[in-house]
Amino acid sequence: MSLIKIQSTKLFEKAKTLMPGGVNSPVRSFKSVGGTPHFMEKGDGPYVFDADGNRFLDFTASWGPLILGHSHPKIKDAVINSVEQGTTFGTPTKRENTLAQMVIDAVPSIEKVRFVNSGTEATMSAVRLARGYTHRDLIIKFEGCYHGHGDFFLSNAGSGLATFDQPSSPGIPKAVVESTITVPYNDLNAVREAFEGNPSGIAAIILEPIAGNMGVVAPSDGFLQGLRDLCTEFDAVLIFDEVITGFRVAHGGAQKVFNVLPDLTTLGKIIGGGLPVGAYGGKAEIMAYIAPEGPVYQAGTLSGNPISMAGGIATLKELNTDGLYEELEEMGSYFADGLRQVAAENNIPIKVNQFGSMVGLFFTDSDINNFSDVANSEIETYNSLHGYLLDNNIYFPPSGYETFFVSTAHSKEHIDAVKRVFGEFCAGLG
Repeated sequence: MSLIKIQSTKLFEKAKTLMPGGVNSPVRSFKSVGGTPHFMEKGDGPYVFDADGNRFLDFTASWGPLILGHSHPKIKDAVINSVEQGTTFGTPTKRENTLAQMVIDAVPSIEKVRFVNSGTEATMSAVRLARGYTHRDLIIKFEGCYHGHGDFFLSNAGSGLATFDQPSSPGIPKAVVESTITVPYNDLNAVREAFEGNPSGIAAIILEPIAGNMGVVAPSDGFLQGLRDLCTEFDAVLIFDEVITGFRVAHGGAQKVFNVLPDLTTLGKIIGGGLPVGAYGGKAEIMAYIAPEGPVYQAGTLSGNPISMAGGIATLKELNTDGLYEELEEMGSYFADGLRQVAAENNIPIKVNQFGSMVGLFFTDSDINNFSDVANSEIETYNSLHGYLLDNNIYFPPSGYETFFVSTAHSKEHIDAVKRVFGEFCAGLG
């Protein structure tokens, strides 16, 4: 069956006359999966509702921040209360202190933190800080790890760029690209070779400790500790981009799970409760280089916005609930195991990578350990699945390079509904 999309179609046609591609972030356009994007009007628990009144079981979660589901009452109340007191002041507020202390208490490596307005802003600022602190220029990043749209990140990035088959982007100076060394994820030898080739030139390594922008790819045994050791050996800064994994895989992020401490950590998504937010933090010695305490400049009129702080405080309070992460792990495992079971029953080769409430689905019989493995999977099959699920009121991310997110609003009954529809799709492939 096909859903009614009269209003979404009209809105998209109008949007294309107003905004590039009709969207304000490329993957929303459905260009890779085909069809017309649904214009959403509201969310409630595990569901989103579009302009035509269609209800979808949502596993995109606004790309990760909605770990408690849509329109959680305590977050909504906190935001409404904040709005009633004012929207922005351009001055310090008590809420900044409160959320900063909550982040510092939770994330093992963070001694001081600076709030910004997005994950991209956080990663750009962290890299500038690392360069200013070390007085070096080169950055090591990994194929398939996406750190936002900063110039020096857009070489062999995952997620949005991979969706559109662009290894880089026009408009980036050659000198900027040349200051970035890109190596395969989970390849420690390649990192050592980069350091040995530039023994006093590398300022930092930046990576997602669990890659969430090429599906879900976990670090191999010893990989993160190996990076920690190399950064210590060559006096470089280790940056964990935990914009997705921070407060998603554990209350202290992936670094707490793997017991490997970076020098700097970037955060976003969940710490704003669904509102625009980002943060970077780490050792007090390094953070002291940020203005006005130090010489590395970074500023923002809406940084620490009271509404975003209120949403973040309410979210982190709820995430302190006993057993919450264990329940999310159970639901994530139930989701992944269910997909594997259905595919096996239909003799369809798939790999499902799962870490906590993050799930990645790949149509291949090969293990997925890096971006090359993802790119060699059957992305077109995923694109077909996406449309089939949409027609059955299930909303998966509109890109085969993205992660599915389970929230506390999902139940096993919701997962069972996905399994049933996924089974129908797999049966049609045979």
